[in-house]
Amino acid sequence: MTHTIEVPGAVLHYDVHEAGASTHPTLLLIGSPMDATGFAGLVTRIKDRTVVTYDPRGIGRSPRTDGAAESTPDLHADDLHRLIDALGGGPVDIFASSGGAVNGLALVARHPEQVRTLVAHEPPAVQTLPDREPALAAVVDIRRTYERDGFGRAMGKFITITSLRGEIPADFADLPVPDPATMGMPTGDDGSRDDALFGQNLMTCTHYEHDFEALRAASTRIVVGVGAESEGELAHRTGLAVAERLGTKPVTFPSHHGGFMEGDFGMKGDPDAFAVTLRQVLAE
Repeated sequence: MTHTIEVPGAVLHYDVHEAGASTHPTLLLIGSPMDATGFAGLVTRIKDRTVVTYDPRGIGRSPRTDGAAESTPDLHADDLHRLIDALGGGPVDIFASSGGAVNGLALVARHPEQVRTLVAHEPPAVQTLPDREPALAAVVDIRRTYERDGFGRAMGKFITITSLRGEIPADFADLPVPDPATMGMPTGDDGSRDDALFGQNLMTCTHYEHDFEALRAASTRIVVGVGAESEGELAHRTGLAVAERLGTKPVTFPSHHGGFMEGDFGMKGDPDAFAVTLRQVLAE
C-alpha cells in the first residue's frame, strides 16, 4: 500500500508491504538516488516481516516543494526520521544501498533510538579514503562535466570512476572522456540539469563528513556490507574504510554494488543469494 508524508520541502511517497503477523522489526529499504523500484526484487524475497520502501525527495514520486537544487545527507536523514515516526517510531531495521547508506549513517548518528540494525552496503563515503583528495577532485570534475556537457558525458565519467579498481589517479580530469554511445548513454545534451544523481546528490553525498564518534557510541548495530565482485572499486573501498573507522568487520555480500537487483538500472546481481545473506545478518 502506498502512502504519503509531507516533510519540510517535499512530499515523500512510501510503500508498505505487509507481512501479516511477525515478531521481526519492520525493514526499511533505502537507496539514493535510486527510488523504490530498485528494491522490487528484494521485497519479493523477504516474506517474514513488513518491508517499507520509499522514493527520496526529488526522486521518482516524491516531488520537492522547496525549489532547492541539492539534497544533503542530513536532509535525507531528517526525512527518514520523519518517515520512521510515521511508521510508529521504530526501532526499525534498515538495509541501505550506496547513497542511501550514507543517508542511513547520517540518520543513526542523530537518531540511533529509531534503528535497531543498519546494514550500510557500500556507502560512497569518499572522505574516508586515503586517496580522498584525488577522488573528491574527480567527483568535482564529473559535476563540472555534467554542468558543461550534460548527462551522457557525465555518466561516462561516472561509470569510469565507479568501476575503476584501485586508487583514483590525480589526473582523472585530464583523461580522455569515454564516448557515451559505447555505454548506451545519450551523446547529445538536452539542456536539462535536474538529474537526481548529478544535480541533487553527487557532491553532497560523496563530500559528507560522517560523525564517527556518534556512530561508534550509537545503540544501533551497524553492519557495513561490501560486494564480493566489487573488490577494489570505489564504493567497496569506502565501505572497508567506514568499517575500519567504526572498529567493525565488514560483511561480504554476493555479487556487486547492485547485487540485490534483478537487472534494474542495467545492473544484474544475484538477488536470491543476496537476500539470504541479508536475512542472516539481520538475524544475528
